[in-house]
Amino acid sequence: MTPQEIWNKYKQINPSIEDEIDAWAFGVDADLLADLVLKGEKTATASAYDLYALEDEPLPQEGTFDIILDSQNQAVCIVEITRVSVQPFHQVSADHAYKEGEGDKTLVYWRQVHEDFFTDCLGEVGLTFTPESKVVLEEFRKVYPL
Repeated sequence: MTPQEIWNKYKQINPSIEDEIDAWAFGVDADLLADLVLKGEKTATASAYDLYALEDEPLPQEGTFDIILDSQNQAVCIVEITRVSVQPFHQVSADHAYKEGEGDKTLVYWRQVHEDFFTDCLGEVGLTFTPESKVVLEEFRKVYPL
């Protein structure tokens, strides 16, 4: 299903949503992570704050809706952003790591995977990752399909 098709279906249920669509795929293993969101096992994500600043892009906003895409840019589901915060990487909590739903859901696993990911992402644009690097933490709930 295309992003527009899933948005149109959800708009029939929630006509108050905006017409503007924000659709994105996870940076690594988009299919697996989208499936975890669809199953309700993944209710959070993290991204590099410096990339928002570098691209002069606004941070995600609570109360907005996003379409989660798979690796083929097909719509998997729609989520509502319920919480956004910015913290240094080394202060991310075990609770947040669990909500991300990946691997064994531990903070140790989360830090290992995300340190590698952020090091690569920031390195591609000439920036250096450190434990003090800021991360954007998002929590969300799947709203469609139910």
